[in-house]
Amino acid sequence: MLGNLLEPELRDLIQRREFNQLRAVLCAFPAPDIVEIFTDLNPRDEAVLLRLLPHDLAADVFEHLDYEDQEHVLQALGDEEVARILNEMAPDERTALLEELPAAATQKLLNLLSPSERKVAAALLGYPPGSIGRRMTPDYVAIQERWTVGDVLTHLRAVGRDREMLNQMYVVSDNDKGKGALVDWVRLRNVVVSELHVPVVDLLEHKNWALRASDPQDRAVEAFRKYDTTMLPVVDSYGVLVGVITVDDVLDLAEEQATEDIQKLGGVEALDAPYLRVGLFTMVRKRAGWLAVLFLGEMLTATAMAYFEDEIAKAVVLALFVPLIISSGGNSGSQATSLIIRAMAVGDIRLRDWWRVLWRELVSGLCLGSVLAVIALARILLWPNRDQLYGAHYALVAAAVAGSLVGVVLFGSLIGAMLPFILRRLNFDPAVSSAPLVATLVDVTGLVIYFSVAYRILHGTLL
Repeated sequence: MLGNLLEPELRDLIQRREFNQLRAVLCAFPAPDIVEIFTDLNPRDEAVLLRLLPHDLAADVFEHLDYEDQEHVLQALGDEEVARILNEMAPDERTALLEELPAAATQKLLNLLSPSERKVAAALLGYPPGSIGRRMTPDYVAIQERWTVGDVLTHLRAVGRDREMLNQMYVVSDNDKGKGALVDWVRLRNVVVSELHVPVVDLLEHKNWALRASDPQDRAVEAFRKYDTTMLPVVDSYGVLVGVITVDDVLDLAEEQATEDIQKLGGVEALDAPYLRVGLFTMVRKRAGWLAVLFLGEMLTATAMAYFEDEIAKAVVLALFVPLIISSGGNSGSQATSLIIRAMAVGDIRLRDWWRVLWRELVSGLCLGSVLAVIALARILLWPNRDQLYGAHYALVAAAVAGSLVGVVLFGSLIGAMLPFILRRLNFDPAVSSAPLVATLVDVTGLVIYFSVAYRILHGTLL
């Protein structure tokens, strides 16, 4: 890693106060590589290095740090350096930092901003938490529909240096009735290759793509996936253009969503923060709830075992295969629920597809159960000393185990596949149907299936 290679050299230069050489070394790398260099430095050394960087590069590096490092660096820097970095940061990245901080710290940092940047920051923070408005940036290029290509190029020369992205320019209305309303957008490529006298209206894309600032942020991920673009406009409730959201922010959102879903699939409440930043009490609280629910569910397994106590007493050999049966059902259910939840998340399947999924899992469950049944039959029938291990009726025991495996794996696959559909239909997050929850549900029913099948096959012999 680049950081590991340069860290000793950087530490030595910092200790010897060779600031000119430090600046030369750091400026040779792009911001993401510099962040890699910062990884194992303490906040005080990071603050020293940030002071050496040019204003725009320092702000770019700071944006790429995680929130915990950003907080530590802000504490190590003086107010003047903090103000310099915050004023240079992209508005959306700055908003993401400010909403992570306590209210008192946020207000202090807002006071360090220039009046214009403070107005922008306050406006973005005014949108509801978790909304698209919190993620957008006002650094877009707006043009008038009555302009020509020559007018657009003149406008770009005047404002283009201060804008985050220029590949798309948004056409807004300039009449009094709907001033600032989004009309359409044009590509920079089409503007550059057109004659100066060509009117803007001839270059319109005629694509009504826009997000609402008040919409939840997951809508942005869906829209970018649907339209396959790098930037989308954001409008208010009146259709007035208020900002844009870019693909780098959406990638961050997608990562957050995936992290939350994976945590829920593991039977944990969403942590809403990096693992090491979550307090011990909070960690216990977020994990204890699901563990308690799963524990209560597993108590039903003990109840089921007690119900079949007589059968177990008569044929103790059946108890040997209980872990195999319930784990197979739980594993098949966990597989199915993981596949369906992910397919829902990326839009591969919708609620109306439930019957197709049901049919596929019915066939898959039978096939998977049959595969395991064949393995179980081979394991029992071909094992040395099988009559001593499993008794004189080992063939019937093998048939009971094999038949139970088909039923349990089939049931687990169906439950694991259908539970996310049920939760989605009830407007719950399908990720709540975690793998441990499905496994717990299948454990109980698996025992019922196992002993019911065993009773049918072994009745009159062992039972």
